[in-house]
Amino acid sequence: MAIFNIFNKKGSESKPEPQKEVKKKAVKEITPKGELLKKAPAKRKEIASAGLLKEPHISEKATILSENGKYVFKVYANANKSEIKKAVTNLYGVAVKDINIINIKSKTRTMRGMKGEKSGYKKAIVTLEQGHKIEILPH
Repeated sequence: MAIFNIFNKKGSESKPEPQKEVKKKAVKEITPKGELLKKAPAKRKEIASAGLLKEPHISEKATILSENGKYVFKVYANANKSEIKKAVTNLYGVAVKDINIINIKSKTRTMRGMKGEKSGYKKAIVTLEQGHKIEILPH
């Protein structure tokens, strides 16, 4: 490759330096009173909630419960009551009064002589404060 180097001028040869990553500073705002505020990156409410709530559990019994202000959700196995309360509050913007959790165990099923297992799940019955409601299925 030395043949191609003769066409390059020795004095003007400069390699571009790799660009260094610049750390972004937190944005600061000044309030009308003269106080400094740091803006944190915006977090989406759905991201936190999506880690706990799988889906609303739609059944005849769940529909009857929803008339009384109780809503049923399928949740992940590692979810607890306080996390579910925060998730429902953030996702739907309602006040949660109480939460009951039920573990549905897996069941064995036989189909054409083969044994299998129907997966179990965890569901939460969320009771809302008086006057709050969630529109799960549009009417």
